[in-house]
Amino acid sequence: MVIETGNSLTSQMIYLSIMCQKQDDFDEFKSHNDDVLLRSIAEDLRHFLPTNAMLASEHFAIQKLHQQTKPTVHIDAFLYDDDIIDTLCEEGKMSRNYCLTCGSHQTAPLEFISHSFSLMELKFLYRHVLPDLTGKMVVDIGSRLGAVLFGGYFYSSASQIYGVEMNADFCHLQEVIVAKYQLSERIKVLNADIRTQASLLQKADVVVMNNVFEYFLDKEEQARSWEFINQNIKKKGSLLVTVPSLGESLSDFQLF
Repeated sequence: MVIETGNSLTSQMIYLSIMCQKQDDFDEFKSHNDDVLLRSIAEDLRHFLPTNAMLASEHFAIQKLHQQTKPTVHIDAFLYDDDIIDTLCEEGKMSRNYCLTCGSHQTAPLEFISHSFSLMELKFLYRHVLPDLTGKMVVDIGSRLGAVLFGGYFYSSASQIYGVEMNADFCHLQEVIVAKYQLSERIKVLNADIRTQASLLQKADVVVMNNVFEYFLDKEEQARSWEFINQNIKKKGSLLVTVPSLGESLSDFQLF
């Protein structure tokens, strides 16, 4: 009996060890597959957009870029990682530098700005920064190309992921991806000003804002938007993810 029990226990331990190894292999495969799908989405979106990922309809954002004291270009971090940028620079389709004196070899690095998280940033946000989002609602204000939405779908268990975007052209691009990759069960895209979505904000568990107002609204409209958000993020335990930091975003305003 002792020998039989010992053999049985040993068999169980071996079985559990194999099962754990299989689970680890499955988790690694799933994680790799999620990365592949997000890269595929980024590649699809690159086909619809110019290299700077900006649309002619973004008049205010284009104006703001031109007003920067140092030459600044928009490179969407979700669409273009460093390896892709290096390749484009080698092909002469992009540059990391600008000429200080036209025609000379004096150059300086360009300022890059992105209105999207990179794939690595999305993975870190959902896998390491935010808590388990099972049964939770995520709202991305100014969802643009949908990077936060797609990252939330593949990197979290959030049950509802809403993107609120004023630009109808960007909403269309998001919807194209949602349809192609069959993500509509958890992702919803709203073509709206966030100030018309009080009830949505009030139900949100996580609210994400990445460079959301500065490049798209004048100072007066920014102040009104921040006041609206302050009044409507009421759910106990709700989390706010902002880039830049909340302190930096509000430094020019006397609101609360």
